[in-house]
Amino acid sequence: MKIDVKDFRVREGDKVDLKKWPTKVDPVYKSKEQYQKVLEEHVAELSAQQQLLYASNSHAILLIFQAMDAAGKDGAIKHVMSGVNPQGCQVFSFKHPSATELEHDFLWRTTRDLPERGRIGIFNRSYYEEVLIVRVHPEILRSEGLPNGSHDEETLWHDRYRSIVDLERHLHVNGTRIVKFFLHLSKEEQRKRFLARIDEPEKNWKFSSGDIEERKFWPDYMKAYGQCLEATSTKDSPWYVVPADDKENSRLIVSKIILDTLEGLKMSFPKTMDARRKELLDIRKKLVESD
Repeated sequence: MKIDVKDFRVREGDKVDLKKWPTKVDPVYKSKEQYQKVLEEHVAELSAQQQLLYASNSHAILLIFQAMDAAGKDGAIKHVMSGVNPQGCQVFSFKHPSATELEHDFLWRTTRDLPERGRIGIFNRSYYEEVLIVRVHPEILRSEGLPNGSHDEETLWHDRYRSIVDLERHLHVNGTRIVKFFLHLSKEEQRKRFLARIDEPEKNWKFSSGDIEERKFWPDYMKAYGQCLEATSTKDSPWYVVPADDKENSRLIVSKIILDTLEGLKMSFPKTMDARRKELLDIRKKLVESD
């Protein structure tokens, strides 16, 4: 089984029409058993790489997940990161900003939660909401306290894209590797998953009437996502459009992309210097000779 992650990457400068990006591709697994086996292999390798990340303490990893409702963000995070040491991984979900957060610029509330060196940070939704849901529902801008004159449609989104790209460039230069996933779900598959949330009692809690209201804006969201991806996917902080109609397939693709990112850092455990080695041998000798 081979997953070529370049098939899903948005190259810097590309125009993005999401109608031309598939929501479903041929499975990269032949059976449920093979899916489980490959996922377990990826999870084990991710765990080993996470230990290297923590020990080398020179980089941080930021994984950003964006998608329409029911695309499988929570499931992907849960299954793909299941083997990573919880002490080295943090997940943050960003919903409607609080009153305090609205008193700051749109990047403030997420930058507080950026991962430190040696750790993996996961944003389940992120600062990208400010050029997605806010673009689809521009009335939200009225609550953000923007200066007079900053609501010009022609410049507002361009300025926000530039702020995001500048932030991500700054983070990259300082050791944070950013990987961004758009889980690309079809409207029909979303409908099926919403029906399952209604029909299966154990899934009722996942469903909100607001989810149905947002379906009315599907074309607007696809346009906003497309413009966002083409404006903010860069060589150093790329977007990946992951087909999400098949949850198992999307999890294997996501895990392979993360794994390739970590392996690309070419990390190694810190070398023990001669003086430190001598100190350890002296301690070992004392331990052996002690009661």
